Parts: sequence; C-alpha cells; structure tokens
Amino acid sequence: MTRCMSRWIAAALLWAAIAPAAGAETLAATVEQWGLLGSWAVDCAARPDRDKGALLTYEIRQDGRVMYRRNFGEARDESEVVSATVNAEGLLNVMVYFPSLRQAREFGLLLLKDGSLRAIYNRSERGEYTIRDGKYVATGAPTPTQQRCE
Repeated sequence: MTRCMSRWIAAALLWAAIAPAAGAETLAATVEQWGLLGSWAVDCAARPDRDKGALLTYEIRQDGRVMYRRNFGEARDESEVVSATVNAEGLLNVMVYFPSLRQAREFGLLLLKDGSLRAIYNRSERGEYTIRDGKYVATGAPTPTQQRCE
C-alpha cells in the first residue's frame, strides 16, 4: 500500500511539474499560431496615412522578441509586444510597450472567418479606453476590419 501510494505521489508531482510547462507557450509562438504575424491595413493599396489608415506590422526578431511597427506615412515607430494571450472566445489580448508614449497599451484583436482582423478594445495601462466593444469611444463608430497585406 505504501509503495503504491508513493508511486502515485511521485506521478502526481511529475505531472504537476510538467503540465504547466507543456501548456505554456512563448510569446512568439502565441502570436504566430493565432495568425497575427505580417502586415495589416484597412486598405493595403492605399499609402499609409495617420487619418486614412496606417500599415501595422507584427514580426518576430531573430532574438525571439515580437515587435510591432506602425507606419503612418509621415511618421513611423516600433515597439515591443510584451505579452499576448488568447481567451476562450479566441480574442488575442496583446500588450505593447510604447517607448515614445512611456506607457503600455493593451488591445484585443479578433480574427474573423474571412481572415480579416478587427480591434475590439484598446486601453491604456490606467484603464482609459480609445476602443471599447469594437467601437471608437470618441465617436461610437465601429472599428474597421483590417486585411493582411502581402
């Protein structure tokens, strides 16, 4: 009986040690498996413009860091994605640190059945939303879908 119990305890300890590691994915693996990598825009044929639509690019660097580049035409920046998780509904929750703003922002992205991407929320680290429930807070207009640009 004691031998059986000690085997069971050893098996339980081994499972407890391995299970979290097996379920844990790297940040790079999460964004790659979800389908975020590449460039996205409302209109891939249009030149990037702050008012008419930016070109947003997500990439994995050789050192494993996930980077987020924004091209607004006259202005560009690059920031590091510091976390990404997928919730039960398939929403990708991404946190990006913007050095130029000296703040992190969190946004939720939904990959639609047609392969397009839509922002569902965008908030500052203080909880101030610019997008909530798929709508711009300032205007109430729905966020546009973004297409993957080749």
